[in-house]
Amino acid sequence: MTYSFLQHYWCFIVALLGALLVFLLFVQGANSLAKSLGGTEEGRRLVYNSTGRKWEFTFTTLVTFGGAFFASFPLFYSTSFGGAYWLWMIILFTFVVQAVSYEFQNKLGNFLGPRVFQFGLTLNGILGPLLLGGAVATFFEGSNFIINKENFIDADSISNGQWSMAVISQWANDSHGLDALLNPWVVVFGLAVVFLAQVLGILYIINNVADEEIRSRGRKRLIGAAVPFVVLFVAYLVHLMLKDGFAYGEDGVIYMEPYKYFNNLIDMPNILVVLIMGIVLVLWGIASEVFAGKFSIFNFQCSMHEGIWPAGVGTVLTVLALLLCSAWNNTAYYPSTADLQSSLTLANSCASETTLRTMFYVSLLVPFVLAYIIYAWRAIDNKKLDKEELYSDHAY
Repeated sequence: MTYSFLQHYWCFIVALLGALLVFLLFVQGANSLAKSLGGTEEGRRLVYNSTGRKWEFTFTTLVTFGGAFFASFPLFYSTSFGGAYWLWMIILFTFVVQAVSYEFQNKLGNFLGPRVFQFGLTLNGILGPLLLGGAVATFFEGSNFIINKENFIDADSISNGQWSMAVISQWANDSHGLDALLNPWVVVFGLAVVFLAQVLGILYIINNVADEEIRSRGRKRLIGAAVPFVVLFVAYLVHLMLKDGFAYGEDGVIYMEPYKYFNNLIDMPNILVVLIMGIVLVLWGIASEVFAGKFSIFNFQCSMHEGIWPAGVGTVLTVLALLLCSAWNNTAYYPSTADLQSSLTLANSCASETTLRTMFYVSLLVPFVLAYIIYAWRAIDNKKLDKEELYSDHAY
């Protein structure tokens, strides 16, 4: 295991966690549409009870994603989470609001009323995917930060007791991350993630809730979410393939390369295949429910109400391919628009080889964790939800 292998390995692990997080945003997507999907107050509560069984998976994955980034690429963590803190604080705040809203919306003594906390779930359902999508878009569009590498403390300074409190990275303006939303392409990608979350949320509710009225409303809403998602995603993908990208050579000097991300897919055909497979699976999952019956493609069939699974797998593959395209093949995965040479790459922002190697052995436990998650998921979903769920001890 070379240092370069470990850098690329941990980039893959972080990208996979990010891809899983985007899939799990179906919780936010369903919550943002709970009123129109549920129709009645009873139906809305049924939607919340369905997503309430899964919101911990989303929150845990978000925290794990941030922790993995911190451990493997500490300079990114200190630059993005420390500099763009308004963006990340709003994201975390909406997820905290979500957790509180689930637990207190129907608690005895809730003097604010359930509608206030349901608004909190809707707020998280829209802002969460929008801002997370915007944060991912900055991997391609760039962020406004500066890194002063002269402020790094070397081993000799530490051994001589010469500690420095100088700041290594800083944001170039006072917006601290919110300026990214002034880039229209960041907003386009963020909105694409919002509508993708709604698509996945609708497919999940159709699969998980045994109520034909909710399923019927879901199919109608599915087209309204799928069309803008496809339009926005295709628009951004075309933009990405045509735009200049942030590349670096063996000397570490960062420069602009025409059609960089298109070239990455050509240079890494395996990533291109994963991307195409992911897009096909997402469209297959949507079509299988829109046409409400049996839908076949390439001799595979997806049964009615099962569209969430091909769409979910397709989402993971698509996001994984895009994130790897932003970092592999000598690409600056966190480019700086304020100072090109401050851009972060796998080579200049990762942890030490010893740290990455130790973490590699720890990561061998991940399959066991995934197996437990699958087991827990199946145990939770061993029975489709119906209105009787609202009168159980675990109703939200």
